[in-house]
Order: sequence, then C-alpha cells, then structure tokens
Amino acid sequence: MNDKAVQFLINLLGIYSPSGKEEAIGNFLAEEMMRMGFQVGIDGVGNVIGVIGEDSPVILLCGHMDTVAGHIPLRVEEGKIYARGAVDAKGPLAAMIIAAASAGKNPNFKGKILVVGAVEEEATSRGIRHLITQGIKADYAIFGEPSGVENITIGYKGQVQLRIFVKTNTGHASTPWLYDNALEKAYELWQKIKTVYSYSPTDKQNGESPFYAVTACLTKLTGGRANSVIPYESEMALDIRVPPQFTTSQIIEQTWEIISQYQKNNPRVLVKTVIHDTVEPFEASKNSLLVHALSAAIRKVRSKPATLMRKTGTGDMNILGKAMNLPIVTYGPGDSHLDHRTDEHILISDYLDAIQIYKETLLKLSELHNKSKS
Repeated sequence: MNDKAVQFLINLLGIYSPSGKEEAIGNFLAEEMMRMGFQVGIDGVGNVIGVIGEDSPVILLCGHMDTVAGHIPLRVEEGKIYARGAVDAKGPLAAMIIAAASAGKNPNFKGKILVVGAVEEEATSRGIRHLITQGIKADYAIFGEPSGVENITIGYKGQVQLRIFVKTNTGHASTPWLYDNALEKAYELWQKIKTVYSYSPTDKQNGESPFYAVTACLTKLTGGRANSVIPYESEMALDIRVPPQFTTSQIIEQTWEIISQYQKNNPRVLVKTVIHDTVEPFEASKNSLLVHALSAAIRKVRSKPATLMRKTGTGDMNILGKAMNLPIVTYGPGDSHLDHRTDEHILISDYLDAIQIYKETLLKLSELHNKSKS
C-alpha cells in the first residue's frame, strides 16, 4: 500500500502541469482513478471529478492539479520527494484520492465522496468557479492544501488586486523641477496607501494578529520610456489582503477615498484604478462535525491534538465557502512555507500519515453525520 501510494505521487509529480496546461495530468488522473474504483468524468474546463459511494453525506475533497511555473528536477532523497507541486498541492491531492478510494470501499462508510482535481487554482481559480456555476452540491468539503499534518486551516483572508495607472505631463530629464514624474508620483501614492494598511509584527503586543489586519503589498511598479525623458506614465500592481471583519467592497471604498484625496492634492496628476480581481475573506466554524472528525483523526494517527489555523493567504476555500453554506476546512500534508520555492519537497512520512488521516476523517464524519440524522 505504502509503496503504491508513494509511486502514485511520484507519477503525478513527474507530469509538469503549470496553470492552463493540465490536460496531460488530468487524463492521467482520470485513468488512475477509474482503476481505483471511481466513476470519473472530466468537465468542460478540465476539472477531473471522481465519485465513489452513494447516498448521504456527500463529502467533497477538492485539490488542484496545476502548479506555478518553474520546473524542479524530481528526486527522492532522505525520505523526501523534491518536485514542483510536492506540497502545493499534488501531495495533498494524491493523499485525498488514495484515502477516498480506500474509505469508499470500507463497509463502515455510508455516504458519497466527490474527489475533484481542479484546474487553474494558482492563476484564476477557474476550476472551482466552474464547479459552483454547475451547481455542485455537498454536505462537507475539504480543500487539499499544505496545512501541515497536525494542523487544520479554518480561515483565509480575502484579496483585492488593483492596477493603478498614473499619468503626468513630461519634459526633458534635465529639467525635473518643471514636471511631475509619474514614477515618483505613483510611489508617493503607494506610500499613502501603505500608511493606512500598515502592519508590523510588533502590533502583536497590542493584541492584533496579522490575520485580522488589513495589509497591502506593492507587487509591481513600471514606467518610463527613455533615459532623457521624465516618466509621464506608470503602472502599479497592489495586493491587499482583507480580514474576515471586512468585505472587499469596504476595503475598495476606503482605497478609493485615499486615491481621491491624493488626486485633490495633486491636480496635475491623473490616476486611474482598475480592479483586477477580488476574493472575499472566509472563516469557518471550529465547532462543525467536520472539524471534530478531522481533529479526532489527527489525534488517532499522530497521537497529538490538532491545531486550528487562520492563514494570511487566500485560497479556493474562500470562493466555495462564500458560495455554499456548508462546513469546510483546508487540510493537507506539507509545509506551506515551501510553496513556490526551488527546494519544494514533502516528507514521505507526512504524506503517508495524511492518507490515513483523510481516511479516518471520512469514516468518522460518515458516522457522526448519520448519528446526527437518526
């Protein structure tokens, strides 16, 4: 069992699948899941959907097949597997598939398991958005992302991605006192925004967690045409993370006010702002049957209590959590600090333990759900 499980993950990691190029891995997954006993289909955007079991409860296990771009040579070394996607998130996806196949055939499991290998999580969340528009239904959902084997993620911050364009008049670079510099003005505006959405680790002394703070990051600043010309247009990209006590609309409105005030103080500067994307924040209940089942499974397999986590990132759990009213968490093996890094790797022991934890969770959740309905 363990050798087959490890080989399955290695096979997945051997297929390079950056966002938008998931066809090969999707076809491989569909074939392998059919061999494991799933009824399998590939939907219109390329999501692989496997079904095993029947009746209630319906438990959705959703991972993503895509990775960020950048190939990492696949190697197994000292109990670790190195490869792009090892933790983000083919490790969790492989563990969910193997666990679901085993639990679905267990006579003690009463219910249906939907396993989804979604597309484009790293880029547009196209896969999960399509599932929602197609009316996917479930009683519980687990997203496969690297939380760490003993941790359960119950919250993610929301996100606002902005593009800000700044234009000014221009002239020769030898007379900078005569003109506004679009690059300088863009950075000046960024400093105004940064001041409002600032967070420092020292704020913890005042009781504020970074999860509950609005933070902003300047991710791109471009402009300028020639060495001898004062820059007259620039573009900024901002990433603002939104805690659950706010909506993205509230943060956008506040940002508009900052920009509007800056425009009033700088009438010769033209500022145009475009909303590139928004995702609402989400925090799940820690008292659901799902959290209880997963916590019990972690304690059984690892002999340690589970830790509930709230992360400052943003995930597909946010999108499904806001669209569907159901107990939902994110869980999976791997250290999320290794996401997107050139040394991305997963401990084989963590991966194998996660398979057992997923399986125990499915069996326990089926039991708790059916007891609650009897």
